Amino acid sequence: MRTDAAAPSDEEILDALRAAARGLHDELGGLSDDSVAAPSELPGWTRGHVLAHITGIANALARQAELARRGEQADLYDGGMPARDAAIEAGAGAAAAVHRVRTGAAVDRAVGAFAALAPSEWDTPVRFRRGVARDAALALWRELVIHRSDLGTGCTQQEWSDSFCLHLLGFLAPRVPEGLAFELRPTVGAPIHLGSGSDVVVLEGRLQDLAAWLAGRTTAHGGVRAECNGEAVPLPGLGPWPSAMAIM
Repeated sequence: MRTDAAAPSDEEILDALRAAARGLHDELGGLSDDSVAAPSELPGWTRGHVLAHITGIANALARQAELARRGEQADLYDGGMPARDAAIEAGAGAAAAVHRVRTGAAVDRAVGAFAALAPSEWDTPVRFRRGVARDAALALWRELVIHRSDLGTGCTQQEWSDSFCLHLLGFLAPRVPEGLAFELRPTVGAPIHLGSGSDVVVLEGRLQDLAAWLAGRTTAHGGVRAECNGEAVPLPGLGPWPSAMAIM
């Protein structure tokens, strides 16, 4: 199976964004001040850090779409990564009610910005990844789905849809180290091949666990198993996450 064969249409992307936004709003509605301050699934980050990041990236991606409609472009974050990191630290400690308003408004702004695009505007160039508006919409989908799981409030990768996992695997294919190729064998469905190296590592598990592992997220013990030349081996290391900033 080729992951790009399952590329969603623009209408499917919008439907996925709306569903992901509903999921985030569900999370926001159940948060208290104590739960916001609790650790998330991301090392060193509280749930407040995750919410502050969602707020920042949602507003940033919304701006990409809003500018695209006017034929304009701007960097993802004014001030680059230092400004992005500072905003997360500054916003992380807010009360649950503040996160509820800020994050909810940012997510709604972003979904609304992409919903406002005319069919031809999805191919309008944006500064983000030197791509088009569609690339920014797909990034928003990834951010909302993955970071909802990162909150650690009960939603895990097991709730990720097959279509999302296939998209994520294709996006993260650059994480396959040079010289290696991965043959992913989900428990249901055809094998998925990533990378072009001569040394092939076979990885088995549920599609959701395979996607989460490639995204650097924790899976249950034995959730992903690796073998090479018919023998069990440790899970291979991964390259860096494809950076939105380095190629702008």
